[in-house]
Amino acid sequence: MSSHEPIPVPELARRRERLAERLEEHGLDAVFLPPSSDLEYLTGLQRDVPSFGQVAYANGWVAGAFFGPGDEPLFVLPRMVVAFHLHDRAPDRCLIVDESDDGEALFADAARSLGAVERIAIGGRTWGQTVLHLRRVLPSSEVVDATPIVNELRRVKSELELQLLTEACRIAEDAMAETAPRVLPGVSPLELSEEIEHQLRVRGSRTPSFPTHIFTFGRVDSRDSTLASGTQPIRDGEPLQFDFGAVHRGYCSDFGRTVVCGEPPDGYEWVYGVMLEAQEAGCSAAVPGALASDVNAACRRPIEEAGLGEYFRHRMGHGIGLDVHEEPFSSVEDRTPLEEGMTFTDEPSIEWTGHFGVRIEDIVVCAEGAVGRLTAMSTAPLLNWSQ
Repeated sequence: MSSHEPIPVPELARRRERLAERLEEHGLDAVFLPPSSDLEYLTGLQRDVPSFGQVAYANGWVAGAFFGPGDEPLFVLPRMVVAFHLHDRAPDRCLIVDESDDGEALFADAARSLGAVERIAIGGRTWGQTVLHLRRVLPSSEVVDATPIVNELRRVKSELELQLLTEACRIAEDAMAETAPRVLPGVSPLELSEEIEHQLRVRGSRTPSFPTHIFTFGRVDSRDSTLASGTQPIRDGEPLQFDFGAVHRGYCSDFGRTVVCGEPPDGYEWVYGVMLEAQEAGCSAAVPGALASDVNAACRRPIEEAGLGEYFRHRMGHGIGLDVHEEPFSSVEDRTPLEEGMTFTDEPSIEWTGHFGVRIEDIVVCAEGAVGRLTAMSTAPLLNWSQ
C-alpha cells in the first residue's frame, strides 16, 4: 500500500455515520474540528508535518470543518492552506477565505448555516482565537469538548486501520534491523538517530511519529540523542535504548529495543529477563473487559517482585493510532475497560540508577481470547560483539 494512498471513501463515510449517532446520544447539534487527527479520521484531510516554528496566514484561525447530524462536513479554509498545503485540491463543501476577505463574517455564515445550535462540541485543540469568534457567532449555544466523543470512535480500530498500523510497525522494525549492526563503540546516539530517521524515510514513512530518542542510562555521563551529550560516542558494553516510530498513511507506530555493543554489563541478563516477563504479563492481561489500570498493574508486578519497582518510572503504555499517544492509557489512573480492537503499546522499561537501562516496546491489539502483537521483530537481546 502506498504511503500516500487516501483512506477509502466508504470507510470515511462509516466513521461519520458513527459520529452522527454519537451526536444524537450526547444531545449535540454540531461539531467543529480544527485541522487535527480527529479531522483526518473523519474526512481524510491530511495533517501537516509539525514544525518547530508556527506557520501562520491571514484568517488562519478559521481553518476547520463543521459537522451537523446527517450532513457532509462543511470546511472553512484559508486560501493559502488550500493553495500550498492541499495543492489546490479543496475538499467538497469548502468555503475558501481569501486574505482580503472578512474572515469573521464568512466564518459566521458557515456556523449559522447549521441552523439552530443549542449545543456544539469543539475539538480540544481548537485555537483560542477560533473559540472566541465561535462564541460571538453562537452566543447562546453551550460549548462542550468534542475530544472524548471522537475518541470513542477512534479507540477501536477497523481491519483497515490494523493493516495500516501493522505496516507502520514493519517500517520501524526494518529501520531498526538496518541500524542495529551500526551500534558499535565510537558511534554517537545522534549519528544513530539520523540513521534511523533516514531508514524510516527511504522505507516510506512520511515523518518520524515523534522525535527519535536514543540514549544510555545509569552513569552521570550518559548519552542522549536529544541533548548535547548525543554527540559523544557510546562505550563498549553500554546498553543503548531506542525509542522511535514511523508514519504510514497517517497511522503511527511506536517501537523500542535495547542494543548492547560488546560484553553486556553485570546483571544485564537478569534485568532484561525481568523486563521481558513484565511485557508478557501486561500483554496477557490486556483482554476485553479488563481495566486499563489493572493491565498496567499486571505489567508492573514482575518488576516490583524483582525489587526493581522504583526503577520503572514509566507506565505500561498508551493507545495508538493516528496519534502516537491516544487514550486510553495503560496507566495507574485510567480505568477504561478494554474493548476488542483497541491498540496500545506494551513498553516496560527499567532505568537502574547507577548501572544501566533497558527498554522494549511493541504494539499489541486487544482481541477476544488472545492479544495479538502487531510488531513481529524478536524480543531476544540484541548484542553486537565488537571486533
